[in-house]
This record gives sequence, structure tokens and C-alpha cells, in this order.
Amino acid sequence: MELDQTDKKIVELLIEDGRMSYTEIGKVLQLSRVAVRARVHQLMDAGVIEKFTCVVNSEKTGKHVSAFFEVDCAPANLVEVAESLANNPVVASCYQMTGPSTLHMHVLVSDFTQLESFINEELYALEGITRVESHILLRRFKSRTGLKL
Repeated sequence: MELDQTDKKIVELLIEDGRMSYTEIGKVLQLSRVAVRARVHQLMDAGVIEKFTCVVNSEKTGKHVSAFFEVDCAPANLVEVAESLANNPVVASCYQMTGPSTLHMHVLVSDFTQLESFINEELYALEGITRVESHILLRRFKSRTGLKL
């Protein structure tokens, strides 16, 4: 689907506020509510908009430690390790990266005791991991949940 300027503006408005009504979007873009609704549904049907969600401040929910990991795996174990990690409730995101067989993941936990437990009892317990590098988040300067068009 080729996005025109109106589609791009609709997506940008929804990235800023996913609860914005079709009427409110229509006022900004000088379109009818029905026209906006039709375009949003087209964007959803085309897979441009995958889903609507809310962004939760992890610290406000007791997750005070945010850590990023680079996990190298034996190629034969990559998918199994990735699926296991992706199903772990403390793993916020998990991606396969370029490199030998590298996963990048973001983990949110309540404290360093829980982080240590995750590393020692869950991460290192997985067969096929050859190297783990971790980075603890000190301060967030920017976090974007949607694609900037």
C-alpha cells in the first residue's frame, strides 16, 4: 500500500494518541469522520497499522531495572533459545540481529536480585548460548513506540 500524505498524517496522529477519535482526526485533517474511519480500516487491512495498544511506564508498575542483552547462540539453537526467551514474562522484546547468531533483548525486572535470578537461573540455563553481554539502563532520553513517517 502506498501511503499518501493524509494516510501518513493519520498514522502520526494515532502514534501520538491512539485514543484519538475519528472525529478529532477529521477536524485536524478537514475530513469527515466516515472518511477517516475508512482510511484507518484500510491501513489496518493493509497491515500498516498492526494493532492499537497502550504504553505503560514500567517503573510505575514496580519494574525499576531495565537491562539490554546481546545473546550469541549456536546457530542450531537460535530459534529454540529465541522462542524460550520471548515467552519469558520479564522479556519485553527479543530480536534476531546481524552477527553470527545474535539475539538482542530488553528485560524489565523489579530489582537487581530478580535480574540476577533471571540471568543465572533462566538465561544461562538455556542450551546453545555461547556469549552474553548485558547493559543496564541508567537514564532514558527517548523512547519511541511507533514509526516516525
